[in-house]
Amino acid sequence: MSLPRYPEYKDSGVPWLGAVPAHWGICTLKRVASLRSGESITADSIETEGPYPVYGGNGLRGYTDGFTHEGDFVLVGRQGALCGNVNYANGRFWASEHAVVVTPVKQASITWLGELLRAANLGQYSVSAAQPGLSVDAIASLGVPYPPIGEQLGIARFLGRETARIDALIAEQEKLLALLAEKRQATISHAVTRGLDPNVPMKHSGIDWLGEVPAHWSIFPIKWATSSIEQGWSPQCESHPVDSPDEWGVMKVGCVNGGIFDPAENKKLPAELEPVPAYALKRGDLLVSRANTRDLVGSAAVVPEDHPNLLLCDKLYRMRTDHNICEPRFVAAFLGTPQARSQIELQATGASSSMLNIGQSTILDMPLPLPPISEQIEILNWLESQVLKLDETRARVEHAICLLKERRGALISAAVTGQVDVRGLS
Repeated sequence: MSLPRYPEYKDSGVPWLGAVPAHWGICTLKRVASLRSGESITADSIETEGPYPVYGGNGLRGYTDGFTHEGDFVLVGRQGALCGNVNYANGRFWASEHAVVVTPVKQASITWLGELLRAANLGQYSVSAAQPGLSVDAIASLGVPYPPIGEQLGIARFLGRETARIDALIAEQEKLLALLAEKRQATISHAVTRGLDPNVPMKHSGIDWLGEVPAHWSIFPIKWATSSIEQGWSPQCESHPVDSPDEWGVMKVGCVNGGIFDPAENKKLPAELEPVPAYALKRGDLLVSRANTRDLVGSAAVVPEDHPNLLLCDKLYRMRTDHNICEPRFVAAFLGTPQARSQIELQATGASSSMLNIGQSTILDMPLPLPPISEQIEILNWLESQVLKLDETRARVEHAICLLKERRGALISAAVTGQVDVRGLS
């Protein structure tokens, strides 16, 4: 819809603002609000439940027995990759040292103030690349508009209504994404455990968690179709991936997440370290993560082409199958089914849920329902076409979500900087 503009504007003299409504004031942020870091709190003092929420730089961290603030406040992330992000807190809460508490020093709507700071893109004022930290002095000296309080409240009401509408549309699209993910998983799972012929005779696999499979399929441990299995190495690497095919890189465990091999998930090998070419990835290598979070450990994907300068890491198993009886892509697809995932997660070990491990036997001893090689290829070709359609639909939905979020951000920015006259809309 076309939104009205104010009848008269003036140059704010502030580069990021440009022109603002003629009757609005211009001042530095510190004339509108004070910015103070919260108080330090130890991790041992933060629980999953408690009387008072604890807010850090990225929002809610947990709960504790005390509080540092009471009322309605804007919080700005002070450190980390998301420094400069904006959250809100109300009631009694503890603000940690990683949050900057924004307290109005003159009459101001909390919602208007928070969304103004969001529109200002405060992350650009961070310093130190290793551990970004917000320069509070820089943002305190930032030039900002100051509309009359009545207009601030009107902007807050307008944004509350309009962003709620956009958020509802985003939520619907995200539901569709979830349904597409479920259908993708179900399509793959059904194909690699039941086949493509709905009328084929079935037999019980003899394995409770697997259930019935086509009567002419074989069932044997994955190791029977495996010619080799090994782990790589994990030297101390650079924090960034390789920049050219001439550089050596070591794969990160996340290169198999989602069942698709991602060669960009690597870390550059330092020039002073000698590479081990035997660990170079080859077409047809089946990679399985042996150490990761509970929902990612055991993720599997097949390398589609040779990567002579990308090396296997020690958090990945590399398996090679006998191609006369087993396609590695079929094994990878089976390892991603809910049935196989349940067994992997059941046998994963580790003191922390953030890093669990699986032994080689977890994969090698797992029963594999296997059709003849010609049928495997038929199933894989069919899956490729079906998954491609689903992925294309997913890409369109993700693009729609991206556009909605851009529209949301643009609307907020336009309202808080006076590019939209909301006086007759709120």
